[in-house]
Amino acid sequence: MNYIGMNYKYIDAHTHINFPEFDVDREAVISRAKSAGVFIVNVGTDLGSSKAVVELASKNDGMKAIVGIHPTEIKSFDTSDKVWKELLELAKNENVVGIGECGLDYFHAEEQEWGFQKEAFIKQIEIANLVGKSLMLHIRNGKTNKNAYKEVLEILRDFKKDQEDSSKNAKVHDAHNPLKADDSLCGNVHFFAGTLEEACEFIDLGFSISFTGVLTFTRDYDEIVKFVPLNMILSETDAPFVAPVPYRGKRNEPVYVIEAVKKMAEIKGVSEDLMAEEIMKNAKRLFKI
Repeated sequence: MNYIGMNYKYIDAHTHINFPEFDVDREAVISRAKSAGVFIVNVGTDLGSSKAVVELASKNDGMKAIVGIHPTEIKSFDTSDKVWKELLELAKNENVVGIGECGLDYFHAEEQEWGFQKEAFIKQIEIANLVGKSLMLHIRNGKTNKNAYKEVLEILRDFKKDQEDSSKNAKVHDAHNPLKADDSLCGNVHFFAGTLEEACEFIDLGFSISFTGVLTFTRDYDEIVKFVPLNMILSETDAPFVAPVPYRGKRNEPVYVIEAVKKMAEIKGVSEDLMAEEIMKNAKRLFKI
């Protein structure tokens, strides 16, 4: 387990500072986060960006990486065994704390792409299983009645059932099956925009829920924030997107996660210090840092 130092009070559990929007001042962005006590979890969206986030994490204290293939990248994605082998090797890196962002996105995808998304999602669940690391889920409903949240839940339930059955039948966990009884598949639902019922179902499966600075300019998620237990909630920016008030309309960055934490504390009726402390505990447990 890699220890998060006492200098970090907050955590941005999902950001993209490897994106081109940060090319002109990336080091300054990292420095601002560090000075404000914000630990960064930088997330890849394809094989190339996954390599980039691992490299960034290797060069910066106060940063870890998540590697994977975003569902909207599947339509142009080479699904050969070579690619999955590369991702698996990357996932074993000591600076990698999760696999993703992966899942289902029916908002941007055409119907003929849905099957490929599922195949890629299942492949990444298998990789998370093999390396014993958590999933970072990306889920977005489309413009039809097709519910991506329900389908992801169904896939995860099936996988966990198979996992439990295998665990019961296995007498020895060898090097080809490193999963231990206490390493059951878990993860985080990034930028949650589902229903209260769906949030409950993810929590029951052991998945935390994260919220962005969107909370600072809409009340749409207040009920869900109130519902999610303190021990199952995370903060994120999804930078460079959706900057919070008072930075609305500008490029988002990790240091602004503090605004999301403040708003979560307000909605839940707890102090900012307690909110930040609980979120950090959750992140340490989930990411094993």
